[in-house]
Amino acid sequence: MTTQTPGPTPAPLHWKLVVDAVDPHTQADFWAAALHYTAEDNSALIERLLSVGALPGAATVEYHGRPAFRDLIAVRHPGDPYDPETGTGLGRRLLFQRVPEPKTVKNRLHLDLHPGQGRRGDEVARLRALGARVLAEVKEPSGEWVVMADPEGNEFCVH
Repeated sequence: MTTQTPGPTPAPLHWKLVVDAVDPHTQADFWAAALHYTAEDNSALIERLLSVGALPGAATVEYHGRPAFRDLIAVRHPGDPYDPETGTGLGRRLLFQRVPEPKTVKNRLHLDLHPGQGRRGDEVARLRALGARVLAEVKEPSGEWVVMADPEGNEFCVH
């Protein structure tokens, strides 16, 4: 009988969720507030790239008083590590990238937010104040949740 020795367990993959957006910075502001996340500060990297001519000025915008990439911005969990030289998060993140067209069909992927027992109503009200809208209130044998849309119409659920 031959016993095969298992190889080393591969490390989990680093990932981010990328969301298409007409206005990535507005989406980043909404989701940073919605999730209590932090918008990434890539200004040191951008200034370095500008100084060596590797990035044209037209590829940047001012975002919260600092230079940012014009077509993308990420938000990250404030407790997760990040690269201080680039400002890029190394943990849980959402990256918003500019696309020319608005959202037109139902999401194939969405976030479920879980504010905690008895807090759904308050969380829905807070998210509405941030610019989200309620699409449906669902009550099924498997549970209850509210289907909402962010400022660009991307659906998400609050359980």
